Amino acid sequence: MSWGTELWDQFDNLEKHTQWGIDVLEKYIKFVKERTEIELSYAKQLRNLSKKYQPKKNSKEEEEYRYTSTRAFLATLNEMNDYAGQHEVISENMTSLITGELTRYVQELKQERKSHFHDGRKAQQHIETCWKQLEASKRRFERDCKEADRAQQYFEKMDADINVTKADVEKARQQAQLRHQMAEDSKAEYSSTLQKFNSEQHDHYYTHIPNIFQKIQEMEERRIVRIGESMKTFAEVDRQVIPIIGKCLDEITKAAESIDHKNDSQLVIEAFKSGFEPPGDVDFEDFTQPMKRTVSESSLSNSRGDGKSEPKFGGKSKGKLWPFIKKNKPPPPPPASASPSAVPNGPQSPKQQKEPLSHRFNEFMTSKPKIHCFRSLKRGGAGPEDFSNLPPEQRRKKLQQKVDELNKDIQKEMDQRDALTKMKDVYIKNPQMGDAASVDHRLAELGQNIEKLRLEVQKFEGWLAEVEGRLPARTEQARRQSGLYEAQNTSAVNSCAQDRESPDGSYTEEQSQETEMKVPATDFDDEFDDEEPLPTIGTCKALYTFEGQNEGTISVAEGEMLYVIEEDKGDGWTRIRRNEDEEGYVPTSYVEVYLDKNAKDVYKSLQKISE
Repeated sequence: MSWGTELWDQFDNLEKHTQWGIDVLEKYIKFVKERTEIELSYAKQLRNLSKKYQPKKNSKEEEEYRYTSTRAFLATLNEMNDYAGQHEVISENMTSLITGELTRYVQELKQERKSHFHDGRKAQQHIETCWKQLEASKRRFERDCKEADRAQQYFEKMDADINVTKADVEKARQQAQLRHQMAEDSKAEYSSTLQKFNSEQHDHYYTHIPNIFQKIQEMEERRIVRIGESMKTFAEVDRQVIPIIGKCLDEITKAAESIDHKNDSQLVIEAFKSGFEPPGDVDFEDFTQPMKRTVSESSLSNSRGDGKSEPKFGGKSKGKLWPFIKKNKPPPPPPASASPSAVPNGPQSPKQQKEPLSHRFNEFMTSKPKIHCFRSLKRGGAGPEDFSNLPPEQRRKKLQQKVDELNKDIQKEMDQRDALTKMKDVYIKNPQMGDAASVDHRLAELGQNIEKLRLEVQKFEGWLAEVEGRLPARTEQARRQSGLYEAQNTSAVNSCAQDRESPDGSYTEEQSQETEMKVPATDFDDEFDDEEPLPTIGTCKALYTFEGQNEGTISVAEGEMLYVIEEDKGDGWTRIRRNEDEEGYVPTSYVEVYLDKNAKDVYKSLQKISE
């Protein structure tokens, strides 16, 4: 089966077909190129997706990745990044092995096709020229034969006519002979040209054209084979990355199987455990016996005035309890429409006033263990250095983490010191290598740094020993779990604030800018030697001048700015503070209050708890 013999007369159709083949090849190249662009785009989107959900450095999200479920998710993100890399490999291989190779091959194919069809046209032009020569020789032979015939007829006519002279007859005879000779010559030329044309035509259709068409056929078959190989390469490029993609998927499956719900539950305990004991039973208060009444605000004030100490609550060891002593509130203020001069000067009996919410919360706190379930209000950034704002268990972990960090810093400094010491010894033994005195200053600095770090370690170890002495004894299992938790270098999450609830429902801030109130020491005050002042929940501006002459009130001047530490409970008075030693109540209608929203929300939540 050969195009040269079967398609000897289909030169134009073969030219169209081969051009169509090249167009198909170029179309396939375009297809592969677009596929590579899709792979690159897909890989880029996968990488962006993985990057989007990666934990941000120095953020709270990093703390969440100590749980097995979140670690599995992180492993999935990393594997998706590798998965995207394999799609980039697909794009690169298809570009180099298919697109680039086929593009060069198409250029070569176009040149080869052009050369073959040029030879075919040249052969066609040659056979057409031969045919034209044959036609010209044939027409000339035909013309000479006709002229010779006419000359013969004229001679015969002249020879039969008796009136014609002999000379005219001889001339006609010579003319007829000449035409016959020319006809014979044309015949010989026509015969020769015909033989030559037949030979050329035979060579054209049985030699030249078959050879040219055979080359074109081979060219077309190579194109078909090449596009088939490219399609096979197209599949192989994908198949080559399947094992790696399978490994990525296997790693994702392995990460999913590594999720341990029990371990995550234990980590939640480690993260949020406060170390406090659960509240005990509430004591029965027998109001039928006046002498055994629950300690109230007035009796507590009398006990302080008499210099007598109150018994310890619940027989518990001395610890930090919330003080519930407060000054008696002044009488209710005049309505907002009243003039400043209408403020009464004499205080009313506390029994005549509606018992404030803060006092009821004081009694609640004295009869029940403290509730440590709210976060401290933050102001100014980080908490105290000793982490006293945290519950005992969380504080212990923070302190232990700090001690470990300081020990690592000490080890680094000691390694530098040892290296410099060795360098100094080398300089002493070989003075030409350097001056030994040049490292003395650095050695002194390292020694000072090590000493400072050791002092820091001692300070934090002291706080750690204090906390561990207060915590209940932990079982061996708990110690192992805690050690495992600390070995994972996970940072403690924000936990409930320790001993930060104030009696009236507000909270103590982590870094209070006010110092503790100075209260004369009594035996009862020993129970509250760690008392801290109430936090500020806002500010206020005095609208009028108020002369605070009653017990519990404070004088303010018009336009003065002060701190608000307790808002109006409905009795018309607001508790404010001027500085660490001066605080008291002023009529609410005399000041314009600006409460801090966050502090107000937490304050209200404690109010609901107390109710």
